[in-house]
Amino acid sequence: MIKSICCIGAGYVGGPTMAVIAQKCPDIKVTVVDLNEARIRAWNDADLSKLPVYEPGLDAVVEEARGRNLFFSTEVDKAIDEAEMIFISVNTPTKTYGVGKGMAADLKYIELCARQIARVAKSDKIVVEKSTLPVRTASAIRDILDNTGNGVQFQILSNPEFLAEGTAVEDLFAPDRVLIGGDTTPEGQNAIQALVDIYANWVPKENILTTNVWSSELSKLTANAFLAQRVSSINAISELCEKTGADVNEVAKAIGLDSRIGGKFLKASVGFGGSCFQKDILNLVYIAKSYGLHEVADYWEQVIIMNDHQKRRFAKNIVSTLYNTVSDKKIAFLGWAFKKDTNDTRESAAIYVADDLLSEQAQIAVYDPKVEQNQILSDLNYLNTRLEAENESRISVFTDAYAACENAHAIAVLTEWDEFKHYDWQRIYDSMLKPAFIFDGRNILDESVLTEIGFVYQGIGK
Repeated sequence: MIKSICCIGAGYVGGPTMAVIAQKCPDIKVTVVDLNEARIRAWNDADLSKLPVYEPGLDAVVEEARGRNLFFSTEVDKAIDEAEMIFISVNTPTKTYGVGKGMAADLKYIELCARQIARVAKSDKIVVEKSTLPVRTASAIRDILDNTGNGVQFQILSNPEFLAEGTAVEDLFAPDRVLIGGDTTPEGQNAIQALVDIYANWVPKENILTTNVWSSELSKLTANAFLAQRVSSINAISELCEKTGADVNEVAKAIGLDSRIGGKFLKASVGFGGSCFQKDILNLVYIAKSYGLHEVADYWEQVIIMNDHQKRRFAKNIVSTLYNTVSDKKIAFLGWAFKKDTNDTRESAAIYVADDLLSEQAQIAVYDPKVEQNQILSDLNYLNTRLEAENESRISVFTDAYAACENAHAIAVLTEWDEFKHYDWQRIYDSMLKPAFIFDGRNILDESVLTEIGFVYQGIGK
């Protein structure tokens, strides 16, 4: 029975996952390690509102387990040495250089983890891939670990996460499934069982699926690709709706009632964001191309093309509605995070819409309840479209939505925060320059109310 776990990586996956494991398994010591000292300090902060990851309910889980059997540390070697099971939960971004640039996953952090484990380990370990990885990465990890020459035996498992940001704690408490892949050897099966026994403390055994390691790795990429495909599909239909007079919300409801289709992920929007969808589809495209499956690659790449088109189309709609110029006009952005109930901004549609409008010399006022100014500027500066000073001069970040909207020519709703639905929209309308426009990129506001107030309303698919 496992008594000590180490997780390398204290980010959006590692932190919440280990916190829940520690809460549900009080007899297991769980240590989350990261080289980022500021991040670890934040996880250890007595003020739980300062946790580096915002997820509803996470603060209560951390408060219960931290200091009892949940620990956050920068002492990576010590945690590796003491652990019987090691989760690797580090970033696997898309490569920005060399072969596979723009598509393949960058595995340098995974390799560094494997080499560090190989260097430090003095006893047998179970190593669990928790990061999203391309198929057959486990074999690369095994090559590194099995050639240490120190006699330590390693078992490699794949345990992909299927968390939706904003509901991560709920997803961890009651997952649709827990997927564990490993070797078919007796040693591999024993390792699988060790991880099954951990999850079985709170997950029904019928929800724990075991496979070979390759199937597990590919299942994660495939799940995200299918979900993203649905988003791009309904967004493609939204453009057709605009031309034909159909209402995309009515179309989505009609097809969603078909039990073979279902209603989830059929909400037209300005496009999907987040750390997983685009990265995983691009990885899938790269894998298909590397095996010469060009038709397969083209099929999945179109999902990304449609998503990029939707973001550009949204920005163009703002410009054309505002009399074909937004130069020095104030556009208020409500929301910057890629979805509600998270402070994660990775690949958020807001970044790309803002970038297009800044290229048209707009002034942008941003309000998001969980995203701070330094993150917003960092997101734009990362695109390297213009000088950082220019971004800073044209972006204003507010801690109050009403102030952000005051004297604005238009509002763009880019995150579906629940609080936006309950604002005093009459007050907002009265504070804006007339005519006042609202571009509801997430379709969360009531068109009839906004029209009655006096907004010129532009919703996705209208």
